[in-house]
Amino acid sequence: MDNRRPPLAPAFRSLPEFVQHWARTTPDRRAFTFVDHPAPDSRGVHRTLTWRRLDVRIRAVAARLAEEAGPGARVALLCPQGLEYVTGFLATLAAGLIAVPLYPPGLPGQGDRLTAVLADARPSVVVTTSRHLGEVQELCDRVVAVDQVPDAAAGDLEPVGSEVAYLQYTSGSTRTPAGVEISHANVVANARQALGAYGADAHPVTCVGWLPLYHDMGLVLSIAAPVVRGLLSVLMDPVAFLHEPARWLRLLAAHPRALSAAPNFAYDYCASAVTDAQKADLRLDGIVALINGSEPVRPGTADRFQAAFAGQGLVAETHCPSYGLAEATVFVSAARPGEPLRRFALDRDALAEGKALPARPDDPRAVLLAGCGTPAGQQVRIVDPVSGAPLSEGEVGEIQVRGPNVGRGYWNQEEQTRRVFTTDGRLRTGDLGTVLEGQLIVTGRLKDLIVVDGRNHYPQDLEATVQDTHPAVRRDRLAAFGVAGGSGERVVVVAEHTRTTSLAEIDVPALVRAVRAAVSGRHGVRLADVRLVPPGTVPRTSSGKVSRALTRERYLAGAYAADGAA
Repeated sequence: MDNRRPPLAPAFRSLPEFVQHWARTTPDRRAFTFVDHPAPDSRGVHRTLTWRRLDVRIRAVAARLAEEAGPGARVALLCPQGLEYVTGFLATLAAGLIAVPLYPPGLPGQGDRLTAVLADARPSVVVTTSRHLGEVQELCDRVVAVDQVPDAAAGDLEPVGSEVAYLQYTSGSTRTPAGVEISHANVVANARQALGAYGADAHPVTCVGWLPLYHDMGLVLSIAAPVVRGLLSVLMDPVAFLHEPARWLRLLAAHPRALSAAPNFAYDYCASAVTDAQKADLRLDGIVALINGSEPVRPGTADRFQAAFAGQGLVAETHCPSYGLAEATVFVSAARPGEPLRRFALDRDALAEGKALPARPDDPRAVLLAGCGTPAGQQVRIVDPVSGAPLSEGEVGEIQVRGPNVGRGYWNQEEQTRRVFTTDGRLRTGDLGTVLEGQLIVTGRLKDLIVVDGRNHYPQDLEATVQDTHPAVRRDRLAAFGVAGGSGERVVVVAEHTRTTSLAEIDVPALVRAVRAAVSGRHGVRLADVRLVPPGTVPRTSSGKVSRALTRERYLAGAYAADGAA
């Protein structure tokens, strides 16, 4: 698979150079707006930087950082979501330093990850805001608060010297987080690829996002792509979205030709949580593209979201299933806006054997997946995971990627770099997929496969069955995984119950019986253990996905009480 587009003009080497260009040519146009929600009933307080103001702030903070560290030193970004994060990230790049996008201490469930990443990256400086200064000073001797640097500190920028722009730490869904070295060329290339894939190279759009800026998709879609194209980026805090998802939809409605991205759970959350009263004043017919980068992307998620908001003018062709990963900066393949969602019903048994064979969509044993379009200006091929030999269309294997967006390797991890980044420039993604009718279809993670009696089972397939079996199971908050047993691998499911129901109100034995029967009937798998646990118990990665590896580790350590066991 190969789909290339010419680069956008103007062409610059780094993101700070693009900022300077827009500051010269369109100084008073809005660049970034952060919408704060200081109270539960807040409709949003807007703060905006024009391209001129952004340039001044970048030059001021860059000068301050240059006083603290030399070229190539790492700078950890421990800022909350907002304009200071944007400024701190771009200023780090402008100073010739290597950014490490992170988050302030205290983010629920992410304390251990923050400690591990800081120990690995060994930053010379930490960038934060006045609000978090005290707690951040306990982590590093050199701390710069972005909002305390005066404009008067701004000077002229020298050409960027470091080849590496930032370290994008992987989300940790299948292993300990590792820092991918993303060069200036990588991020500029991937921003252009994404702009082309979603039609933003030909027609201006407004990027609207709540995804965390420390996450690869949030960083590229909400900072890099708008900077390269000179677009307005409208940001909000992820917590504000979780508290009231209608806030995201209101921002989409308020901005012409809006483009945004979210994982599966966010679309399902909106469909179930946004009330009729909140829908009353929404008009969503101006949305250009809604990106779903979950793996795999299931048509049912788009269908539920579309059904919930069709009355608000939402166009079905705005749904864009996509595929990407941190090692490729982020974007690899995307369905194009304006095209119908490509649906594939595949035979489950054949899929487990590595063949993508068609099945009837109404067959209970069919796996329903969405096509993730075509490559975004790069090459994608499917290979045998063991031999590396290319596979034919319809055969399931490892997805490999080659393009100018593929990172340089892992920070200080030569052995892992050699395993994942090949000498001929290809990236071994560790993801499984196939190509059908010209569409890339992602089927799961190689390391997540559960093998029972010689048959492969995709955990997300088992999880989909479990969450559809009983209304008390919380959607997208469960993990299926294998553990070693006396006669082979045993299958375990740990699932959260819904927030609206307490464990005492649930007939747990009946729920477990229903789950066992459904999984056995649909997959031919006997579940060795089912644990029903409180909301927030199943660990998630920094990108919001369930971490099966960490759930398995906690299960084996006895972290989950037996109250919900069977």
